[in-house]
Amino acid sequence: MNRPPDTFETKSLIGRRSRMEEASAMLGGYAADPEVIRYLTWTDHPSIESITEYLKKAAAEWESGTSFRYELRLRSGEGSVGAIRLKPEKTSVLLSYVLARPFWGRGLMAEALQFAVDWALAQPEIIRAYAFCDVDHLASIRVMEKVGMTREGILRRRQVFPNLGPEPRDCIVLSKVSEPRP
Repeated sequence: MNRPPDTFETKSLIGRRSRMEEASAMLGGYAADPEVIRYLTWTDHPSIESITEYLKKAAAEWESGTSFRYELRLRSGEGSVGAIRLKPEKTSVLLSYVLARPFWGRGLMAEALQFAVDWALAQPEIIRAYAFCDVDHLASIRVMEKVGMTREGILRRRQVFPNLGPEPRDCIVLSKVSEPRP
């Protein structure tokens, strides 16, 4: 599979490969906000040090080709507003994302997710772009549906969302698949 570009642009956003200097913007924007991370698979990053460690891991994954994380900024120049990650699998790409609370409801994550879905399905070996979330995370389900992803089903007790408790929770999976190629 080809590597995604280091940067991408949408109508409202610039996505660029995550950088260490964005740690403080992440901390102030979303990484420690309990409402933002409520349905995420990680707990808050309460310090610059914890974010820096996370960004080092993200950089190593980018270099190895196992995961590609973008920090999202508004084209108007505002600092980090969120992130999106593409994780290639054999014939699929798993997508995940986070957006700072002041930017909810503006269609921004749908723009970033549309880029990710389109890029993934343009790769010859990729036939499926997918994501999952807690069944109660209705806003995330709407974002996925907005970009043409369809509901595949419920995975019972699939994922622990540590900010909701220690028990695995049911998840909904949505995907968009490529048309058969000649």
